[in-house]
Amino acid sequence: MELNSDFSARALVHSDQLEWQASPMKGVDRRMLDRIGGEVARATTIVRFAPGSKFSAHTHTGGEEFIVLDGVFQDEHGDFPVGTYVRNPPTSRHTPGSEPGCTIFVKLWQFDMEDRTQFRKNMAAELAAPVNGVATATLHEDARETVTYSHLDAGSVLTSTARGGIEVLIIDGSLSADGDVLDKHDWLRLPEGETLSATAGSNGAKVWMKTGHLPFAHPPKV
Repeated sequence: MELNSDFSARALVHSDQLEWQASPMKGVDRRMLDRIGGEVARATTIVRFAPGSKFSAHTHTGGEEFIVLDGVFQDEHGDFPVGTYVRNPPTSRHTPGSEPGCTIFVKLWQFDMEDRTQFRKNMAAELAAPVNGVATATLHEDARETVTYSHLDAGSVLTSTARGGIEVLIIDGSLSADGDVLDKHDWLRLPEGETLSATAGSNGAKVWMKTGHLPFAHPPKV
């Protein structure tokens, strides 16, 4: 399967307009944002766990990063409430599920295959003091990519001129960019060479962003 797989093109998905699709695991549904591959795929997805649902234990051969959007995600490493950012590198293993139910934004097979650093962070707790109405936290940075989280006051502007592509998810609030309005859980990917200039709406915005990573995009080897 290929979905938004041309990384030289701009991609925008209003995710709440998508129908939920069943995964192979009962009680776990998904909205696909981009994908290269079948059930083993380089993928960016919003995943919903019904209360009491879980996956069987598995190894993330290509790594996994995710944000808890609502509810509480759980595995043998603990409980992960709303606003938690998690990186599970290649070779990591867990048994994910959620007794109360949850929704996560998850990216698979997008790691440096030599990365072995596993961590979780409360995104809001990492925020620096605001500058011109924008408070930002650097969640992860390496030679391939930079991952940030920002709180924007109403009317403030988020910009990025980073090389290697730009990807954003609206966690809450709204942004206006290039004539489009991005609301909660909308997703935008800009190719190499494009810049981001986005203005927060009347209720401000909370935004996750990754930059620099698109030159390393490739399907998993299975």
